[in-house]
Amino acid sequence: MYQIKFGTDGWREIIADNFTSANVRRVAFATAQWLNLHNLPKLVVLGHDCRFGGEMFAKETATVLAGQGIHVVMANGFVSTPMISLATYQLNAGLGVIITASHNPPSYNGYKLKAHYGGPATPNTVAEVESMIPELEITLEMGFEVFVENGLITFDDFEERYLQHCKNSFDMSALEQISPQLAYDAMYGAGQRLVKRLLPKVSILHGIHNPGFDGRAPEPILKNLPEISEMIAQNPEFTMGLATDGDADRIGFFDEHGQFVDSHHLILLLIEYLTTFKGYTGKVVKSFSVSDKVERLCEIKGLKSITTKIGFKYICEYMVTEDVLIGAEESGGIAIKGHIPERDGVWMGLVLMEYVAKTGKTISQLIQDMYNQVGTFAVERYDLHINNELKQQIIENCKSGTYKNFGSYQIESIEDIDGFKFRLTDGSWVMMRPSGTEPVLRVYSESHTSQEAFNILNATKAAILN
Repeated sequence: MYQIKFGTDGWREIIADNFTSANVRRVAFATAQWLNLHNLPKLVVLGHDCRFGGEMFAKETATVLAGQGIHVVMANGFVSTPMISLATYQLNAGLGVIITASHNPPSYNGYKLKAHYGGPATPNTVAEVESMIPELEITLEMGFEVFVENGLITFDDFEERYLQHCKNSFDMSALEQISPQLAYDAMYGAGQRLVKRLLPKVSILHGIHNPGFDGRAPEPILKNLPEISEMIAQNPEFTMGLATDGDADRIGFFDEHGQFVDSHHLILLLIEYLTTFKGYTGKVVKSFSVSDKVERLCEIKGLKSITTKIGFKYICEYMVTEDVLIGAEESGGIAIKGHIPERDGVWMGLVLMEYVAKTGKTISQLIQDMYNQVGTFAVERYDLHINNELKQQIIENCKSGTYKNFGSYQIESIEDIDGFKFRLTDGSWVMMRPSGTEPVLRVYSESHTSQEAFNILNATKAAILN
């Protein structure tokens, strides 16, 4: 029988290939077994995002959990991952589960586990659940409706909970005042209803339910967001743009010119706003692929920075045990103090809007202020779709020290926290790491300019594929 393995963030597979009702039931059974073995409330918060089959897979999950004596509180319709995490915390649930493949292509679906504190389950918890997945199929003795009738499966409005949490946490009058200046691309994802309810004057793209995401992966990166970029560039009334992925836990952002602002820059802006304007303190926890400029800003501000492996679950471990100001990934997953320890694209967008409202400056002006502190920089990335044999050979070459240079770029040192980061003689770096959720080798580079970062990427690509 197919062996189910959890990746960087949950278990994800192609729908009707390995992501089937039968396999979802196996994972749900392991989830129930884990919860019944631990001293936690026998309550699971459950939801699904906008992907194909989400409701069906959620009902399969609920039926298995209820069959093991666990009370399931389900969402009304599709929800975002942060909504499930917030409800898990607010309802004092033992676990949260959301059926989602996040930013993956439309053919995928997935299963994410959330812990009682309102964030990703720890790597240990995930490993324990994975070890409990049975080899045999799980048969259902009673149907979904029976458990609804006997009260083991109930429903709650998680979107309304999240909406009220936002209203209690932000200067809503300031946000409402500048909201006509925001263009929002929901990417057909789970943030579409929430943003419209929260800020009715926002202009929304791709804000309808389309489980196939119009054939495009709902990942908020520049190549997937041509419409919002063009919309801002051609309409001066828009001064910023927000995009969120399929389950609305990742952020994409644009300045007043329609230029994409990557996560590295957003992290710096958020640190500046939280410390200077909100008076917050705490550690900065970042994944291995984040810009060195974050450490530079931490030095300037006297903040401690910690680098983790790729995957928000590693960042979350610090957020629930230590005083953390911000936890952030290169891929658009960011969490901050004052909210749940969870990536949240909508929440980060609201914080950035508040920053603009409080300062009266544009995003590009705020970025220039940041450059004045840490210097200019750019981080670029290639996703190389190559076969597993070649991908493994490249990783073996990294391990064995085969690479001494990439074209004219000489390697000065190597770090291997997660993947391999090659530091080059001019202070730039290039990093390679196989994706934990897709058949892809990710290659990143940071340098003084975007063109130089791409030059390094091209030299690296030529060297490793030769």
